[in-house]
Amino acid sequence: MMSVYLYPVLLVCVVGAIAGIMLTIAAKVMYVPVDERVEQLTEALPGANCGGCGFAGCSDYAGAIVNSGADINSCAVGGPACAAKLAEIMGMEAGSAEPQVATVRCGGYGEKTKKILEYKGVPTCKANKSIYSGDGACMHGCIGLGDCVSACKFNAIGIVNGVAWVDRENCVGCGACAKACPNNLIALIPKSSLVYVACSNKDKGASTRKQCSAGCIACQKCVKTCKFDAISIVDNHAVIDPEKCKNCGMCAKVCPDSSIIKLPKPKKKEATA
Repeated sequence: MMSVYLYPVLLVCVVGAIAGIMLTIAAKVMYVPVDERVEQLTEALPGANCGGCGFAGCSDYAGAIVNSGADINSCAVGGPACAAKLAEIMGMEAGSAEPQVATVRCGGYGEKTKKILEYKGVPTCKANKSIYSGDGACMHGCIGLGDCVSACKFNAIGIVNGVAWVDRENCVGCGACAKACPNNLIALIPKSSLVYVACSNKDKGASTRKQCSAGCIACQKCVKTCKFDAISIVDNHAVIDPEKCKNCGMCAKVCPDSSIIKLPKPKKKEATA
């Protein structure tokens, strides 16, 4: 009777032993050496996995640095300090990349524009855009259902009076909100840039004025006023080149529709013990 139970047990043990040997051999034959720097880089990265660097996550970015020579200055969350750590691990010098911040190119707050349709579908900007091309008078403006808010992991963006608004102090420039916006209203600009155009309307001036009282009508007053050749008209609205702009704010003063915003200079934080 013992043999009835013993043989199956022995058979299972033999099969298990053979399978274990085969897996061990296969592991050694198919082993792919992993550069230890990948693990070191992953640990040095902030672990936000936001995708702002253009890769799937921090570990994917670390692998790309080692295996493909990806730029070590691409982590917006970690900033210069993180880039310095990555450079030390890779034995190279970190560049001086300027911090970026998200900017919403729409100023249609409150009563400056209006809704022309009543949307009752899935409460996302993407769904609204796919069905109605937006439910507002300006089809280029902020839909205001918060896809950007859901995408942000740093509590840096919210909806104020129907339009997305960025908290520049919290924003790390990862670009997740820009990718989530179906109207491509959110752009990354250098954090030092304090002047931007809050309009992306591509229609002609007369049509834009009917849609939104804060829309750019491409009157070119800003272009003529700027002494630094930093402003041009593209697709019927003004565009500012951050590299040329000196933050003087003269363009904002002459704009008849207040579609150019001049932010105040950030106050210097007092040193604390």
